[in-house]
Amino acid sequence: MSIAQNGVAVRHGFIERVYDARRRSDALFSVVRADSLYERPIPERHRIVFYVGHLEAFDWNLLHENIFGLKSFHPEFDRLFAFGIDPVSGGLPSDQPSDWPSLDAVHDYVNRVRAALDEKLADGALEAHLRTRDGFPVDTLLNVAVEHRLMHVETLAYMLHQLSLDKKVRQRAPQNLDSALVVHQIVEVPAGEVTLGIRRGPETFGWDNEYEAHTVDVPAFAIDRYKVTNRQYLEFTAAGGYETRSFWNDDDWTWRTTCGISHPVIWKKTGDHWLCRTMFDEVPLPLDWPVYVSYAEASAYARWAGKSLPAEAEWHRAAYGAPDKSERIYPWGTEAPSARFGNFDFRRWDPTPVNAFPEGQSAFGIDDMLGNGWEWTSSAFAPFPGFEPFPFYRGYSADFFDGRHFVMKGGSPRTAACMLRPSFRNWFQPYYQYVYAGFRCVSH
Repeated sequence: MSIAQNGVAVRHGFIERVYDARRRSDALFSVVRADSLYERPIPERHRIVFYVGHLEAFDWNLLHENIFGLKSFHPEFDRLFAFGIDPVSGGLPSDQPSDWPSLDAVHDYVNRVRAALDEKLADGALEAHLRTRDGFPVDTLLNVAVEHRLMHVETLAYMLHQLSLDKKVRQRAPQNLDSALVVHQIVEVPAGEVTLGIRRGPETFGWDNEYEAHTVDVPAFAIDRYKVTNRQYLEFTAAGGYETRSFWNDDDWTWRTTCGISHPVIWKKTGDHWLCRTMFDEVPLPLDWPVYVSYAEASAYARWAGKSLPAEAEWHRAAYGAPDKSERIYPWGTEAPSARFGNFDFRRWDPTPVNAFPEGQSAFGIDDMLGNGWEWTSSAFAPFPGFEPFPFYRGYSADFFDGRHFVMKGGSPRTAACMLRPSFRNWFQPYYQYVYAGFRCVSH
């Protein structure tokens, strides 16, 4: 394939992917009633209107000069919508709805950004740009733009999960899945090597924290076959797990007592019964769904159970390793992610029973490792050997190498299929209850 042909392929592939990602983000904002776009469902985050502008501002700030040499037409909005909020960076935001531009102004900005970028994409501008001004591959920036938007389609979903039900437009839900009673088991995983990260090369894309590939020896361990369910976590809660000091480290206990944390954030007690807030309802607590909790809560449960959270390398071996010492692309093998293998890629708004997708088992017979909820690991988010920050987004990962964020692996119901690759790493701080994250335990 010639350079020109390769440029055409890159352009058409990117246009298709960016349009699909835009459709997903536009559909997500349509969940919010028009009079509620200035709400702040999570106290630590921006108001919803910020994200309406942010997705386009990110694409514009990333691409307009780096690739196309376009001049900004609204520098103020480029800055206003550039960055979100790190919930561990300080106090809660105090802005008022009146501090933000009108929806008409934000939508005008969004439309102008899309029109300007689309014009350049349509006229073949990418064929002339295989490298950015600083020498970085153009296709890397294009992948960053697409995956950044898809990440927000997920993180915005858990933010909108906290929005009052009367402020949302109910969406059609897929049919509930039938499953057998979950019989919890422990799976023995023998010692072996795992390959964390990916190797740099023109045919692969990863975020900066996914590089460089390296091998880790993992001693033998035992791991839960399934994610910890609401049923199991209810036992911990009923046993006084939130009131027992010995299950919590000092910082976690201070957070729990100061903030009055007594149960998962999407649980609600009515009389003697527990309800679960789904995206569009409150339902009796589904006992075989994975529990969604913060890292601190997951750690306390693990101590109560006499176990621990898996290290990143242990989780990776359980998911992608095999008895014959090979490593798989996906837990189930090489076939691309589909509805047969798990609850991911925006097919559902809410979890499913942890045993609903037996075809998605890993080679060791471990279920539900991709989708249905990210899984906390005990590993602090840190650079791999050979890490180099993206020159066009230096703070994406490096700002969080602070020992206060922990790696999550796997994926949730709202994780795009392209981010189910083995090297993908998610991370959050330990006291953030809102993310679609569960866990399973290990013993040694």
